[in-house]
Amino acid sequence: MTATDLIMYSTTWCGYCRRLRTQLDEAGISYTVIDIEEDPASAEFVGSVNNGNHVVPTVKYRDGSTATNPSLSDVKKALAALG
Repeated sequence: MTATDLIMYSTTWCGYCRRLRTQLDEAGISYTVIDIEEDPASAEFVGSVNNGNHVVPTVKYRDGSTATNPSLSDVKKALAALG
């Protein structure tokens, strides 16, 4: 994984993704965005953790755990638990 706090799987048209990105930016949380429409392997990964559905935003943390459409509060709690 990169030096970022998390990876966010997204699409360009997803309003929930835009909202989470804005919140992460304001909170100073670093992240990498991967557009699942441009990266078939990432789309497969998102489907694999969402019962076959390509739900975005899906977030992957440093430890490999994931969250689907998490709130900023959920992200902060997960990152705090990871240390």
